[in-house]
Amino acid sequence: MQTHIVTDSLTLQFDSLVCQRDGRVLFAEVNLAVEAGTCLEILGANGVGKSTLLRTLAGLHSQYSGGFDCPPGVYQGHRLGLDELMTPLENLAWFAGLEGCSFEPSRAVTFASRLGILPLVHTPCGKLSAGQQRRVAMIRWILSPRKVWLLDEPLTALDTNAQRLLNEIIAEHCQSGGIVACATHTDLNVPQKTILNLRPQLEQALSW
Repeated sequence: MQTHIVTDSLTLQFDSLVCQRDGRVLFAEVNLAVEAGTCLEILGANGVGKSTLLRTLAGLHSQYSGGFDCPPGVYQGHRLGLDELMTPLENLAWFAGLEGCSFEPSRAVTFASRLGILPLVHTPCGKLSAGQQRRVAMIRWILSPRKVWLLDEPLTALDTNAQRLLNEIIAEHCQSGGIVACATHTDLNVPQKTILNLRPQLEQALSW
């Protein structure tokens, strides 16, 4: 039985949540409450269901049992969703329109400068490197008014400096009262972190 209850408080709640794919159970049930100001680092072997869990929280996957409470958030999957013919500023304005909020180019330019892509804000995204495109996606999260970020392998294609900036941005979002749920193979260097290590259903059964 599925339950998805949205409350007013900023909490990411898992209530015996188990995700399936094509009828196959992916991981042992998750019972956890993540409070505002926390980064949830989701670990686990390839194929255990990290991406599926995030997609479920984002409302993009319906094969699950148990329940969860996830406030509306920004979801970033493996695909960044950038239009390669549009510039970073044009893409960011488009994302803002999807969320029904105003777009402030000056704020976008400020964060583009911080992330080292200021000279590229008027360059079509198709001409940017994979790492530069990921920095554009990072600005999208920052500009969003949503307090929950659901990030799938955000460190991919980022160099050492960009990884440092990503950790800073995640930490700042949590310090401002947000929640970040991040599936990763690389440890995040953020102060307020909870680790969720997804384990296959069979592994839990054997541990009994």
